[in-house]
Amino acid sequence: MPYVNIKITREGATPQQKAALIKGATDLLVEVLGKNPATTFVVIDEVELDNWGIAGEPVSQRRKKGQ
Repeated sequence: MPYVNIKITREGATPQQKAALIKGATDLLVEVLGKNPATTFVVIDEVELDNWGIAGEPVSQRRKKGQ
């Protein structure tokens, strides 16, 4: 019973993009490990830019600087 947790920044991923991530992760586990897709769980967590940090600063600040 695989459980996959995908974390992305909240920047407007569409429902279609999220569906593609869920299908892709499920298909990968089926292909590589032979897992049953009926018992494969994929959860997408969208994180606010202020709650995701890189190199000691929030992503929101980095984006304002063009990084």
